[in-house]
Amino acid sequence: MPASKSTPTGRQVNVLFVCLGNICRSPMAEGVFQNIAASHPLIAGIDSAGTAAYHAGEGPDSRTMSTLRRHNITNYEHAARKVTKQDFLDFDYLLAMDKHNLRDLLDVRGSVVAEVRLFGDFGPGGVLTERVGGGEVVQDPYYGGVNGFEEVYQQVIRFSKSFLDYVEKNQDLEN
Repeated sequence: MPASKSTPTGRQVNVLFVCLGNICRSPMAEGVFQNIAASHPLIAGIDSAGTAAYHAGEGPDSRTMSTLRRHNITNYEHAARKVTKQDFLDFDYLLAMDKHNLRDLLDVRGSVVAEVRLFGDFGPGGVLTERVGGGEVVQDPYYGGVNGFEEVYQQVIRFSKSFLDYVEKNQDLEN
């Protein structure tokens, strides 16, 4: 994982997207965010993980990958893994897809400074909800059809842009 560092435009951050099994929602968010923030000077590292190890070592769900390909994200590769204690040290932001995963992350975090939020806490224009976990939930599409994966894609596009706006605004406040 690249270390966070300061640049002329501000401090770079590392972002971890988290869902339950790390094969649907969090890989979708990782792939989308990698695509959006590919050369952004404030983003150092991007990854995803699950709160459970059900699918450790497996690739993303085929419906996740076909949804990404439909939206011209074709260079994404990932193997599922479980969140570790080290992630709370390596990443500046751990963004959960739903409230259950948020609770799991908050229980494990301890006193580490990493910001743990619901991904849907980032509203339009980089506005952050006041209460942790007060934002929109990204529903798990695993047991549904392809439409659920498209809905997740649309959500993570929206949240990714808003989160990037938030990071940029935060950097402006620090400078």
